[in-house]
Amino acid sequence: MFATNSGRTKGGGIFPSQQRSSKDRHSLYVVVGLILLGAGAWFWFRSRQQQFRWDLFEQTFAQLDPIWFAASVAAVLLSYVGRVLRWQLMIRPLKARTSFWGMFRATAIGFTAVVFFGRAGELVRPYLISKRENLAFSSQMAVWLLERIYDLLMVLLLFAFALSRIHSSSTTIGGSLRWLLQAGGHTVGLLCTVCLAMLIAFGLFPGYVESRLSSALSVLPDPLQAKLDPLLKAFLAGTRSTQRRSFVLLVVGYTFAEWMVIVASFLFLFKSFPATASFGFMDTLIVAGVVAFGSAIQIPGIGGGMQIATVLVLTEFFRLPLETATGIALILWAVAFLVIIPIGMLLAFQEGLRWRKLIDAEELQRS
Repeated sequence: MFATNSGRTKGGGIFPSQQRSSKDRHSLYVVVGLILLGAGAWFWFRSRQQQFRWDLFEQTFAQLDPIWFAASVAAVLLSYVGRVLRWQLMIRPLKARTSFWGMFRATAIGFTAVVFFGRAGELVRPYLISKRENLAFSSQMAVWLLERIYDLLMVLLLFAFALSRIHSSSTTIGGSLRWLLQAGGHTVGLLCTVCLAMLIAFGLFPGYVESRLSSALSVLPDPLQAKLDPLLKAFLAGTRSTQRRSFVLLVVGYTFAEWMVIVASFLFLFKSFPATASFGFMDTLIVAGVVAFGSAIQIPGIGGGMQIATVLVLTEFFRLPLETATGIALILWAVAFLVIIPIGMLLAFQEGLRWRKLIDAEELQRS
């Protein structure tokens, strides 16, 4: 990962010990292999039905409208600004004044790390923010967890709304997919309920949550309890933004605006292709909801779930040719994930950060 120039830490790897790092890599290889195997099987099945036309695939890139494409890129960059503003709001109970530019730098570098290292790179952003703002790393991990909850809740709500209005979209879904959508609707409702319950528990019953977690830790040895107790208190301190209704409403508003910008970036990108230029808001919302679920699978440096989900929804829901859907999926992934890389790399270089040990376990434990 990244590492600052100030000192070195013992040990290495992403998680607690070097002995575990080989196991982690082995597990990652297995997961990546299964994902690639599944994707390969699906593409093989489709190619057996019809020969993959590379000329049609290349034509997708040639027909790209640069103006709509630039608008999509601008919307994606604006979404990172929204993430910074929301993070500033969530840590306001911990620190009233924070540096917008400093947090934007941490955000850009953090999302660049996610592209290169997958979900392990998620630690970079809260780590850098905790260092810049002189806050406990565990408290920023709590803020990160809340951000994920708000994002998940908003994605589920938007996707559920899109499914409820699917009859007004241009999708051509056969009867074989109806059971999947019905099951998805129930799953959406359940996950929304879980997310709301977590937010309510953190906000209205912080003392109860702390006591229950402390009781769960009581079964551990005393030295380990003494080490984890401060981390638990710092973690719960990071959830203070949920203890005031006004803060919760503001964060929900910021999250809604954030995802409207993301949906707008999808819509602008679809307008840049002749095959999807007729997509309306509901069509875009359906694609964005499915792709948001698929992006949970992030292969370091490659992506993965997002591209597969995009191809599936464009071919099965909107009956686009496989070649066109594949081209659009690749460009959509590049806009969503790769646009931030030049900015993140430049900012990391300016700050003297190196690729290696920013997520080193011992260093994070000392923070």
